[in-house]
Amino acid sequence: MLNSTGDVDFSKEENSEDEIPLLAAQELPGDAASSDKSPISVPEKTGYPDPVYVMAANIFQGIRIEKSPEKVIIKYGSEPLPSLPESEDESFQRLSYELAFSALKYQDVLETILIDSYIFPSSTIPDHLSSLIIVMLYDFQDRKFQTRVLPDNEESISEVQEVENLLNSFKTKLAAALARCRIKHDALSIYHILPEMVRKQELRASMLPLYAWINTCKISAEEVYSNLKKKGFTRVKSVLHVDDKVFAVDQHCHDVLIFPSHFKKDLINIDLFKDYKLIFQDKSRSLAVHSVRALLNVDDDVLMVNTGSWYTVAHMSVLTNNNTSKIFVCGVQSQYKDPDLKKLFSKMGCKNIEILHETFANIESKDHRLQKVKVILLLPRCSGLGVSNPVEFILSEHEDTDLLKDLSQGGTSEDKLQALAQQQYEQLVHAMKFTKAQAVVYCTCSVYPEENEIVVKKALDCQDQGNKTQPYRLSPPVLPLCSLKEIHLSTDKFFRMEPSEITNGCFLSILTRERDPSETVSVKDVLARAAAKGLLDGIELGKSSKREKKKKKAKTLTKASTTDSNGIQMKIAEFLSRETKASANPSETLMTKTPLPQKNVTQASSQTRRSSKPATSLLAPTLLKSTGHSRPCEPSTNLRSRPGGKVVPLKPVEIILPPVMLPLASPQVTRSQLPAHHFYYRWIGAKTSGPGYFPTPSVLRRGDKPKENLPSSLFKHPQPWL
Repeated sequence: MLNSTGDVDFSKEENSEDEIPLLAAQELPGDAASSDKSPISVPEKTGYPDPVYVMAANIFQGIRIEKSPEKVIIKYGSEPLPSLPESEDESFQRLSYELAFSALKYQDVLETILIDSYIFPSSTIPDHLSSLIIVMLYDFQDRKFQTRVLPDNEESISEVQEVENLLNSFKTKLAAALARCRIKHDALSIYHILPEMVRKQELRASMLPLYAWINTCKISAEEVYSNLKKKGFTRVKSVLHVDDKVFAVDQHCHDVLIFPSHFKKDLINIDLFKDYKLIFQDKSRSLAVHSVRALLNVDDDVLMVNTGSWYTVAHMSVLTNNNTSKIFVCGVQSQYKDPDLKKLFSKMGCKNIEILHETFANIESKDHRLQKVKVILLLPRCSGLGVSNPVEFILSEHEDTDLLKDLSQGGTSEDKLQALAQQQYEQLVHAMKFTKAQAVVYCTCSVYPEENEIVVKKALDCQDQGNKTQPYRLSPPVLPLCSLKEIHLSTDKFFRMEPSEITNGCFLSILTRERDPSETVSVKDVLARAAAKGLLDGIELGKSSKREKKKKKAKTLTKASTTDSNGIQMKIAEFLSRETKASANPSETLMTKTPLPQKNVTQASSQTRRSSKPATSLLAPTLLKSTGHSRPCEPSTNLRSRPGGKVVPLKPVEIILPPVMLPLASPQVTRSQLPAHHFYYRWIGAKTSGPGYFPTPSVLRRGDKPKENLPSSLFKHPQPWL
């Protein structure tokens, strides 16, 4: 609407632009608390420094939407504008990317305004300034065509001054052209001209909370909580729709904290972030490194591919700080970055990182440096359509700026999607060729099945069947990253997070090799993996080593004996050794957190007579298959005392044994002649002597009395699965 001076009156437009996004945010479900609060005041925009405009114009020049030659009216140059050293500053880069992305989303509208106001076509404007005109026009209309306020000490750039004077001279015509464009699209504001998918993405980005992981190499979680409390922050269960100074602990990653998004400027200036004790990073990267950590044994190495942000490498290093693992990172081709990276890792306390300058495709699976690599973390380039804030993602993860072009249109072209999927497939197949590796973690920020499920299933189907190594298979999400309910709902064994107001989108797949039956796993590795998954409930790993030392000592003493009874003890020691190996199976070890007591043989034999049903215990089949001779059992107990006075209740288990068959010398010998307090048994074979024969005192001669004072070591021994 024109006022008396001939200028356009934008008072109503200001209200519509400010209020409608706020109303849309208040209509979100569950946001009752925010509706009671006063609207958040938006600071008045005064423009950007000259270097920001120049850098934004160069970014826009590289990502702008190309149009067909017959529709081209505004011609863009091919040469970038000269930039100043200030463009290297991180704050300048963020402002420049945000301005370029905004201009890209409204490119059609801005070009229409320039043509409708008769600024274009014009032979007096050089082509290399067209990109600068676009980005400055967006900022000009965003400021309601108000004059830019410049600091007194700011150095001006001639090209920026030239374009600003041009736009000011066409101020009235530009405002009228914008009003006609809004009427044509029946839109209350320029914001409502955007596609619905782009508007939803903008709304999610404005509400997305901040995620930061704790660098436990430099500080503990309790110290972080205490430090934040001193800064006025309160720990809550959820930061959603909360404007106060609060933080929460992430439900999937125990070392990740969540903050409201509007506190970033306050947080980034506190010592916790300046000293690299808290690091801002997207949650999807924390999920990936935690999944790798849950699969590692004590001495396993990790190979990281396409990590993007060096903070991801540092997080992986921090999680393996207590192990002897080494973190290999491939794809760093510029060696001049090495001093800067080493300096960064040193500040963060990371010491086990080794950089490989080859690309992943050029690294051979038999590389001598990678023979201890057991887990490969693959973070391939993807469309990134699950990201709500692409500018932050590009800057933090060093992603390609083409992501801005795709998100400005609400999707990726079919050709580009197929090219990305083929590249992801090739990298995944190459990762599966590393014969020493036992697992591959595949993670993207895409919402397309073509980049996620289809790539993984295609790679699994194309495995070399003639290879001697065990094949890969899909594994379910890892505890404690996921709750049991989430694992149950994940019927296809994939982990997904849809883009929302809480988090960016994420896809995670874990591929593990099938267990080789002949492979033995040490108890130390099993316990280390169980501790990483949070299954030991605070039990110290050092206790198991003492038990192993006792077993080794008992085995040494047994070998030193030469008598007949000591020969029997050697047989028992061999039996215990086989049982210990069987109990080292990860699936059984992780399922039994506490030791299981034995049942008395008398009770077991009576149970055999009462019922012919198979045993229900998971350990019973192992016991029956691994022994071929008699083994006495000790009475069952209900409680076990641990060092420190802690009493742990033991779970009862029934072990059903086969019927007792005694090789008596004469049928006249009755059961009453046997000792009342012990039963002996053995398997009946075709021969009664030889290597497979196990002599027992139960073979009684006629007229002999049962020996009451037999060595106690024949009857009592440690439970082999403990």
